[in-house]
Amino acid sequence: MTCYQPPTDWQQWVDWLAAGLHGRSRWRLSLIVTGIVFAFGRRTVTTWLRAVGICDDFASYYYFLQPLGRKAKTIGERLLMVLLLRRVTGDRVLFAVDDTPTKRYGPKVEGAGIHHNPTPGPADQKYLYGHIWVTISLVLRHTLWGTIGLPLLGLLYIREKDIAKLPVKYGWKFCTKLAMAAKQVLRFAEMAKAAGKTVWAVADGAYAKRPFLKPLRMAGITVVSRLRKDAALYDVPVQPKKRGRGRPRKYGEKRLHLAPRAAHRLGWETIECFVYGGLVTKTIKTFLATYPPAGGLIRVVIVKEEHGCEFFFCTDANATPREIIEVFADRASIEQDFHDVKEVWGAGQQQVRNLWANIAAFNLNLWVHTLVECWAWNRPAEEIRDRSASAWDDPDRRPSHADRRKALRRETLRNEYSALSTAHRRSSKIRALYQRLIQLVG
Repeated sequence: MTCYQPPTDWQQWVDWLAAGLHGRSRWRLSLIVTGIVFAFGRRTVTTWLRAVGICDDFASYYYFLQPLGRKAKTIGERLLMVLLLRRVTGDRVLFAVDDTPTKRYGPKVEGAGIHHNPTPGPADQKYLYGHIWVTISLVLRHTLWGTIGLPLLGLLYIREKDIAKLPVKYGWKFCTKLAMAAKQVLRFAEMAKAAGKTVWAVADGAYAKRPFLKPLRMAGITVVSRLRKDAALYDVPVQPKKRGRGRPRKYGEKRLHLAPRAAHRLGWETIECFVYGGLVTKTIKTFLATYPPAGGLIRVVIVKEEHGCEFFFCTDANATPREIIEVFADRASIEQDFHDVKEVWGAGQQQVRNLWANIAAFNLNLWVHTLVECWAWNRPAEEIRDRSASAWDDPDRRPSHADRRKALRRETLRNEYSALSTAHRRSSKIRALYQRLIQLVG
């Protein structure tokens, strides 16, 4: 077995996550996480284990994934505690919600089914066979690198017709993606509020529906999302001076239509917003309305773009248009998370069939992604990016997530080299071999 020596803070965070597991097997989590960091090629579970030299007792690690999958929510909550203590600054916490598929092959993969393909590609594949993961990320802004998403948890969505294929012993109950996301955001919000933070959530238009919006609004969570062009908006009701019997009106009587308002020439104004890493000027129009799916009063923002108008809303009527636009732009960080988790870490390539093992494998990729970002947060860019072997590349370009992973590998190997005796480190051959290994890993 290979004895890597990761940085101290990294090891402390992994040990904190492992503390939520059973005492007899929690030590395996550190080895698997290290194997994920140093794995090359196709990222199967076998590749993870081979990277840390596990050859004989590999079956125990496969079985370990099942209890790890059952404890995924607990580990996600412990990861959020680390981030709240170490990386969250300011009074506001922003959670991004979205879902993403991972393709699978074979009829015996538990929990897999046929789903709509969000990226059909040139072949125009409207459907895919695999898993759908409702993912929640913590969105933070870095002083140098802009908005960064830190994935916390991936929840497996299984269609109601596919639940009958699962073993009865799992006791799996059907839950929609909207209800699933709302329940977990509420749990994360409780932790953030206990730390003295106000909680916001941002999601795409697919989540701008009653099962997601109303529970969060009742819990005091501000939601920002996209509006449909034909959304059923109503004006703000005028309360009479002398109120009669019954509750006061929550929704107005006059219907508001977005398309005519966006086409009208009057009422536009310009504001400056920080979106997608730069300060830009937006032409906007804003007004208050009532929206039944959101459970009451909302602020609507219409943004004029070159290709047409975009419509956004916020459940906090006192929110400024700049806040709404910037928060929705920050939602793009979760899309970048999906790209990095699949391209850099190989999420979906782990060929496991058990339901809980699949949940563990996907979430391990999410957690390692977040731990790498957290570890590299305060490190200078010169330490993270090493493009000495790429003369054609821009040396000042923002470090990618792959650069951060390579920096962690280099730091781990340096620690292992420093642990050698003085006599070993003096050898020119050992030093030359060490430098070649560093370049190979980087």
